[in-house]
Amino acid sequence: MDHLTALLLDAQRGDRDALERFVAATQHDVMAMCRYLGDRDNADDLAQEAYERAIASMHRYRATGPAKHWLLTITRRTCADATRRRGRRRKNEQRELGMAHDALDEYVPVDEGVEIEELLHELDDDRRAAFVLTQLTGLRYDEAADLLGVPIGTIRSRVARARDQLLQVLDATGPLDQQEPERHRRRPHR
Repeated sequence: MDHLTALLLDAQRGDRDALERFVAATQHDVMAMCRYLGDRDNADDLAQEAYERAIASMHRYRATGPAKHWLLTITRRTCADATRRRGRRRKNEQRELGMAHDALDEYVPVDEGVEIEELLHELDDDRRAAFVLTQLTGLRYDEAADLLGVPIGTIRSRVARARDQLLQVLDATGPLDQQEPERHRRRPHR
């Protein structure tokens, strides 16, 4: 049994210190997922919501898998729920304003340079999830496959395609230190 699973089981039995240590030990990975899979501007709120959900359902954890995977599954679902809510909110706002979907934010201000968050949000949800779990949170491919409920080959494929897509975007923008500042960039249609 790994250290995090032992901490979570102790926390289930009422050990508040174990719960605090579990949160401290997993906070980096939860924040990374919330930032890259959810809403980077509200990553703190998403992480807090993920931990609230986890603590509320902690009594159902049965240690059939690593505690980290259990927590990251809850975090992924929290991010997915937030993305759906944000999409519904945008649709309602557009409907109220009587604007077509593509007319909103046709031009978006761009800061100099390229940030990883911007690059990752160019990826589709499946590729981004596979890339973030394996490359940013450090899960092995088989662990990410279990967490996402897909075969390991699918994870390998999604990560490879995500890397290719990220490299294409970086090649198109040129070296970061030689980029001309671009004030407006046309938002890609989705």
